[in-house]
Amino acid sequence: QVQLVESGGGLVQAGASLRLSCAASGRTFSSYAMGWVRQAPGKEREFVATISSSGQTTSYPDSVNGRFTISRDNVRNMVYLQMNSLKPEDTAVYYCAAVDGSSPSISVDYYKYWGQGTQVTVSS
Repeated sequence: QVQLVESGGGLVQAGASLRLSCAASGRTFSSYAMGWVRQAPGKEREFVATISSSGQTTSYPDSVNGRFTISRDNVRNMVYLQMNSLKPEDTAVYYCAAVDGSSPSISVDYYKYWGQGTQVTVSS
């Protein structure tokens, strides 16, 4: 099992950057693929980024591809989401999540462990 705690959210203007961090506890962190999922008010959860347990494979939806970058540090048990060129439509609560396996997943249904979320608000 793994516990996840996100940080780094905030209020920024369009075009700015933010870096979200996710601290994971548990000795088996390096065996989990990880991801970031967001949820805007009144909308369903949306996959944002995923990374394999080794960190060698990543995937993004078209809506953030080229602007967001996911990375991980298996020594420090950390996952990061670098968000550049933010847009108002990126406004949401961002969740760090762990897949129960080593392969990354673009489906939110495969994420077993979730953090409490961090709010990101992008003003126009």
